[in-house]
Amino acid sequence: MPGTVVSSPFLVYRDGGGDQQLVPLESQRERLTVGRGQQTDLWLEWDAEASRLHAAFERLGGDWTVVDDGLSRNGTYVNGERVNGRRRLEDGDRIVFGETPVTFRSPAGAEAESTAAVRVGASDVPLSESQRKVLIALCRPLKDSAYATPATNKDIADEIHLSVDAVKAHLRVLFERFGLDDLPQNQKRARLAAVALVNGVVKQHEF
Repeated sequence: MPGTVVSSPFLVYRDGGGDQQLVPLESQRERLTVGRGQQTDLWLEWDAEASRLHAAFERLGGDWTVVDDGLSRNGTYVNGERVNGRRRLEDGDRIVFGETPVTFRSPAGAEAESTAAVRVGASDVPLSESQRKVLIALCRPLKDSAYATPATNKDIADEIHLSVDAVKAHLRVLFERFGLDDLPQNQKRARLAAVALVNGVVKQHEF
């Protein structure tokens, strides 16, 4: 992904094997369906929490929207908020279908203040040495690519030589301290990483 120039909006996500995928939203395309059913355009075959026809991306004029009219069993979330009907997307929005996070990127809107949704007075949150190590390891995949997803619990455990259970315990404390407890479980890790980076809690030189 680094060095790739993309001029039109696109989606970024990781498939069932953990490989990063990029889906361009071409100007001639009006609709892209999402779900576990084989007939969908963005086929989430690995995600048991996604519905067969879960939701859709639709273009309205120059904007892209995500639409969930109640077809999905577990709902569709944008930046932690459930979608009821249609929601216009902005660059950097993180959409979750089932347990699969998808990031919407729009180069035309990249200079907009799309990180406003993660404004948190978090720079002075007290952290133990172990909590800081967990947080840095969580954010590490984002160092070289804004489109990457945060590290898994196993990746973090391997990097800082803790058990996976210990990593989970530290993350639970971090979610609470950063005020993220009320988010859906599948949104917390990405939001924690975003808050840490946007507010300078984790800095580039720490990677």
